[in-house]
Amino acid sequence: MFAKKSLSYEPIPLPDRHSMTDAEMAAAAKDFFDTMCRRHSVRDFTDRPVPQTIIEDCVRAAGRAPSGANHQPWHFVAIGDPEKKHLIRLAAEEEEKKFYDGGAGDEWLRALEPIGTGVDKPHLDIAPWLIVIFAQRFGEFDDGTTFKNYYVPESVGIATGFLLAALHHAGLVTLTHTPNPMRFLNGMLDRPASEKPVMIVVVGHPSEDATVPAVAKRKKSLDEILTVYGN
Repeated sequence: MFAKKSLSYEPIPLPDRHSMTDAEMAAAAKDFFDTMCRRHSVRDFTDRPVPQTIIEDCVRAAGRAPSGANHQPWHFVAIGDPEKKHLIRLAAEEEEKKFYDGGAGDEWLRALEPIGTGVDKPHLDIAPWLIVIFAQRFGEFDDGTTFKNYYVPESVGIATGFLLAALHHAGLVTLTHTPNPMRFLNGMLDRPASEKPVMIVVVGHPSEDATVPAVAKRKKSLDEILTVYGN
């Protein structure tokens, strides 16, 4: 929570400094790329428990993401309680039914066909953890007054990327799930109306017979995603 009296610029020496050779940097970049190549969106989970401390450390990593004015406009809710997870599943499937019954439109549904998704979401029950990410339109000072947050979608998107990378680095698999609309999550999880739920991240271990859609392995080439103006 921010205090009004502390809102002043005070530069401090860079607290952490990396000193790596070009070769070490290249090796580190390649190692991280190889690690992320093994990241997959998984829909087949086992109920193998995941210690809460691992989830907490991964959320801590997400909380280190940069944000507009350093307002950190996010809140994460981790749900391991089976009853709460089941209620989320029922509500999410209700929204998904409307989506697949025509709410999405034919073009969107055709785009999803190679992914193999549908109304049933058993992973919301089976996976040991669900992490719901909320975007905060407003923050609150220590005296209870509010302030506007800036670049909220961008900031929350970066933090979400940090979270997914941290979970994968910890040896877990994830699935990003975005039932639309998601306002039911505010009431279920006691979050204020000023927060917008943007994603459910399903977290756990893959089942022995887990599969991924073949199309998910097709990634754009570097030429398609990068333009360089070198020196």
